[in-house]
Amino acid sequence: MRGKVALVTGGASGIGRATALEFARAGARVVVGDLDEAGGADVVEQIAQTGGEAIFVRLDVTSADEVEAAVRRAVERFGGLDFACNSAGIQGPLQATADYAEEDWAAVIGINLTGVWLCMKHELRQMLAASGGAIVNVASNFGMVGSQAMPAYCASKHGVIGLTKAAALDYAQHGVRVNAVCPGATETPMLTKVLEADPARGQEILSGITASLPLGRMARPEEVATATVWLCSSGAAFVTGATLSVDGGYVAR
Repeated sequence: MRGKVALVTGGASGIGRATALEFARAGARVVVGDLDEAGGADVVEQIAQTGGEAIFVRLDVTSADEVEAAVRRAVERFGGLDFACNSAGIQGPLQATADYAEEDWAAVIGINLTGVWLCMKHELRQMLAASGGAIVNVASNFGMVGSQAMPAYCASKHGVIGLTKAAALDYAQHGVRVNAVCPGATETPMLTKVLEADPARGQEILSGITASLPLGRMARPEEVATATVWLCSSGAAFVTGATLSVDGGYVAR
């Protein structure tokens, strides 16, 4: 990937952060997009310390203008856009379907699904102009199965998988591959925040998560990042429209 250019949304923390660092290790120049300026700057600094190149762009994935500007910035600074990982997302509150607030539904769908579509829209246009590229959307194991008290999250991630397949078919003949990675329970700040909100219940949830995973543990962000970068690599040249589970065997039960 040396000399190639990658854009990672949600790149300041969690899976996005690990993916930005993994792209850099593979030799790519990285655009880190996020609302968290301090976290994004830290990722850029880490990449620079290892001899890589990266920039941070403030990015709200629900804003078409900011998405377009981020892609334009990648082209202006590094000369193109070869890879994109659309990782920005939120979980939303844990509430049963009938109790879910409309504003929470709108927020989760807006970031997790509409945000991915907006990012793809502008990433694809640039890649088509350059006659090639690869996109990986971060979905979830809950894009493949359901979960209690997570209606918006499950709906959004199922939508990401459908969107990924549709785009893969749209652009297979144009040199652009589109795939989805589906992490299971992963040691990220998003999960930590949920568990710490109610420590007693959090410990119960954590024990339940571990017991449900055939491999007996949660994933590290780096393990999801490795799969994501592989999907963008030449080693995955014949892979498009795929959903790759990185979930410790959860959906295989």
